[in-house]
Amino acid sequence: MDMKNEKLQEYAKLLIEVGLHVQKGQTLVISSPVECAYFARLCATAAYDVGCREVVMNWHDDYLAREKFLRAEDAVFDQVPQWRQHFFNDYANQGAAYLAIDAEDPEHLKGVDPDRRVRSLRVSGKALKDFYRLQMSSGFPWCIASIPIHSWAGRVFPSLTEEQAMESLWNAIFKAVRITGDGQSVRHWQEHLESLSRRKEKLNALRFKSLHYTNSLGTDLTIALPDDHLWAAGNSETPAGVGFVANLPTEEIFTAPLRTGVNGTVCAALPLVNNGSIIEDIRFTVREGRIVEAKASRGEDVLNAAISVDDGARYFGEVALVPYDSPIRNSGLLFYNTLYDENASCHLAFGEAYPECIVGGERMTREELNAHGLNHSLTHVDFMVGTADLSITGTTHDGRELPVFRSGNFAL
Repeated sequence: MDMKNEKLQEYAKLLIEVGLHVQKGQTLVISSPVECAYFARLCATAAYDVGCREVVMNWHDDYLAREKFLRAEDAVFDQVPQWRQHFFNDYANQGAAYLAIDAEDPEHLKGVDPDRRVRSLRVSGKALKDFYRLQMSSGFPWCIASIPIHSWAGRVFPSLTEEQAMESLWNAIFKAVRITGDGQSVRHWQEHLESLSRRKEKLNALRFKSLHYTNSLGTDLTIALPDDHLWAAGNSETPAGVGFVANLPTEEIFTAPLRTGVNGTVCAALPLVNNGSIIEDIRFTVREGRIVEAKASRGEDVLNAAISVDDGARYFGEVALVPYDSPIRNSGLLFYNTLYDENASCHLAFGEAYPECIVGGERMTREELNAHGLNHSLTHVDFMVGTADLSITGTTHDGRELPVFRSGNFAL
């Protein structure tokens, strides 16, 4: 077996054993592009190797998705078939593990009517509410990971041949997920998660009341945090105590903002790929938590559609800290894939907040989460705000101001 195949098998094993921690007798659902079937098969084999009950596939395809949004009857975008509702909700309620292989052409929906996309997202969010509720509250193990496809690799490496671009993107992904060819990626990840956990505990001990962001792009934003907020990092746990890593790679430590406690201006540091389109130079004006103005030099119509999914889409649900001097940023690559780009930069998300970000949140009702100041939405979209000159100052409940970030990196 050559080195590439060894790394592929190690990657599949990493996703099953660390990303999802698949248990003996547990069902695994894999969502994958048809182009990635060869890797989905490796993941299925790795799952059966640890005693998985059954692997169930959910295939999708960029070409067919674009054809549907351009040419299907309009009423299609206000409906979700019952079989699809049952597929996602039933497996989620059973506690099945869920692996999403995230690989797409960053612009496969360019030019599609934004209204169709928004309506589709709204109806899907409502129909699959059990799935999304359990996903956001760690009700089942889930993991998102990526492998290259030609259209994506060509976007990241436009000056290379198709074969060279694919090979270069594979190398970048292997490096980002800590696969070096020594067969020790599981140990590397355990050490990395322990490092993130130590910094998380330091932040939790400080109990910040608010964070103030500034940089030369024009960001000047104050974010109030719930009194009982918690910082989370890397790995989560299901109610049964099974650990999983929702994003591979991950470099972030994150919490939830107070829904009505965000004020000022925030400017994106990197382009955002959202729903098959690229959005550049995002600039939000925020008052009492609500985005009152959204601007972009490219894709502004897509951006405004994204924050109009529901009322909660105009409020923030996540505050994530990632040092500028992170492995993915140091690669010098813009991945045009949020899974990677968000782990190269401090980021925020508009939309739904994670219940695990307040004390006891995963056991609270929606009404209780609202009362604690967490945002609720059908959507959750991360966008990157970290720069080399980003400054974040934290204010404690007793009025002390402490440097959290200076010159783009942790100062604590």
